[in-house]
Amino acid sequence: MCEVSIQGVESTRIKRLRERFAAQDQEHVFQFWDDLDAASREQLLEQAEAIDLPGLLRGFEAALRAQDGSRRLEPVRVEALPESGGNSIQWQTALERGEALLADGRVAVMVVAGGQGTRLACDGPKGAYPLGPITGRTLFEQQAQKIRRLRRRCGQPVPWYVMTSNATDAATRDCFARAGHFGLPPEDIFFLCQGMVPSLDLAGKLILAAPDRIFENPNGHGGSLLALQDSGALDDMARRGIDTIFYYQVDNPLTRIGSPTFLGFHAQAAAQVSCKVLRKRDPAEHVGVVARVDGRVGVVEYTEIGDADRNARDASGELVYWAGNMAVHVFSSDFVRHVAARAESVLPYHVSLKKIPRLDERGRKRIPDAPNAYKLERFVFDALAAAERVCVVEARRSEEYAPLKNATGADSPATARRELSAQYRAWLEAAGVEPPPPACIIEIDQSVLDGPEDVRALGIRRVEDAAEIIRTAPGDEA
Repeated sequence: MCEVSIQGVESTRIKRLRERFAAQDQEHVFQFWDDLDAASREQLLEQAEAIDLPGLLRGFEAALRAQDGSRRLEPVRVEALPESGGNSIQWQTALERGEALLADGRVAVMVVAGGQGTRLACDGPKGAYPLGPITGRTLFEQQAQKIRRLRRRCGQPVPWYVMTSNATDAATRDCFARAGHFGLPPEDIFFLCQGMVPSLDLAGKLILAAPDRIFENPNGHGGSLLALQDSGALDDMARRGIDTIFYYQVDNPLTRIGSPTFLGFHAQAAAQVSCKVLRKRDPAEHVGVVARVDGRVGVVEYTEIGDADRNARDASGELVYWAGNMAVHVFSSDFVRHVAARAESVLPYHVSLKKIPRLDERGRKRIPDAPNAYKLERFVFDALAAAERVCVVEARRSEEYAPLKNATGADSPATARRELSAQYRAWLEAAGVEPPPPACIIEIDQSVLDGPEDVRALGIRRVEDAAEIIRTAPGDEA
């Protein structure tokens, strides 16, 4: 009797689900149902039930329409660096305001770390890539060092929210556990996993990756704001008295995590979201541009900006749209809740053509020769347009930006290590310490020294006196 009842529930469940998918012309995802065993059927059912099919298709259709739209761009107001015309007194005031915010325990840091290191020939999470110029410390370890120093400086926990993906979650947690959480209290590290979203073929149909699985990909860095809500991270922050989130991406080893000055500008402006920018090297640099887009602050990706705007220059010959997006933000936690509750309109999907393997009518996997499907993603910077108050702050490239994107050439491990070593050298010189010869590479333990002020405060006069804190090795920074 019990077995018959269970089978009846399962039959009703699949019937309703198939009807729901058929209503959206997507019933083909069950075409291999009769060939599946019980476990495979359950896997497909759970995945299909989790998909908001009407919302997905609305978002997909809106993304296709948006590709044909034109946008009006205007320059955005930026808190410029003092050497670029900014007010040095305002920068000092912002520093003090940010330090107070940290000392009050109101700040958390969040890293977006869902990517894999496949382009770097690294098996596993990108954050586990060994980048220390001498020690081979991983990106995660380098960032944990900065957080440890920040905690000691402000006298507060500064919890670390680490966003993973389905592909990296288990490996990331294992990496942290094996490293003793990099010297941080485990209770101050919160792992959250970003969501997944199906891709659609050129006809708008869902794609089967296997007879029992619909093809899905991570939902983009914009999914981080949804993950904060869905994982309970925002509630955890509220319990801790945190209302300010410092957001960054794992692949920039020069990120000034928890920068007091940036936090201070955000607080002074009573901003809902703030972003850091750098001056583009040239019009063709592959970074998005922060600008006013149809009257609202936003980001235009380098692939989407027109040639006229990309190359526009002012009367002094400077680029009009010079403010390159660094993917470093500060969010008010209340604003993140607002965005997460309105994701369909505030964080619309963007589409990009990709080659995605799929099953043919006989269940055989086929590798396409040309792009055959649309990958959907949300972009975190789309949230800017929903904010009434946005603050944009300029950063120095040499101090805060060395992205790790490619295996060789520009934005590669070699260039990132070189920039790290150059930064450490600059700190020593600024503190009045004679650095090693130019042919030497340098690595500093940033849990102890995170700037020239720390070097001076410790009274370090010679590199040799710093033991394991400052390491040097033969090499060629060039």
